[in-house]
Formats: sequence, structure tokens, C-alpha cells
Amino acid sequence: MTYLDPLADLIRACLPPDAEPPEDSAALFRMYAVLLKAKGAEVTNEDVHDAWSAWMQTVNSAHEALIPYADLDPETRAFDAPYAEAIRRAARQMSR
Repeated sequence: MTYLDPLADLIRACLPPDAEPPEDSAALFRMYAVLLKAKGAEVTNEDVHDAWSAWMQTVNSAHEALIPYADLDPETRAFDAPYAEAIRRAARQMSR
């Protein structure tokens, strides 16, 4: 366990109930924890997609969503929104 793991756990706790994180995604949530530290409440959906893309390259380098955020269709872009919002929510909780 590292100092990033409690932040990753906080982000997970801030996800909406209907979010379905990928299995074995501890490394992904550590990347989200880095976004939390680096960008806090200013994190964007595109930032989340970039972190997800870096993680996905180690999981499935042929995944069809491994393209720039701007090139994604709106339906696929929507998958990043709950994670970005969870990071922003975690940032607000940390600032209290």
C-alpha cells in the first residue's frame, strides 16, 4: 500500500452507485489519485480518458477507445464523466 491508495479509495467512494469500475483496476485508480493530487477539482473528462488510456494500454492495447478524447463519440466520452466527477468530489472533500 502506498500514499496513493487512500486517495484511490476515496475516489472509489465518491463514484455514483451505478458506476461499474473495471475489475482489477487498482492501478487505474492510482492514476486517478495522481490526477486528484495534480489537478484536484480542475480535472477534466479528457484527463480521465488519458489516464484510462495509459492504463488500458497495459490491459488491452487493441481496445477501440484508445484514441484521443476529441475523436471519441459522445456515448464513449460519457464513460469518463462519473470518474472525473468522483475525482472532483474527492478534491472538494479533501479541501474541507
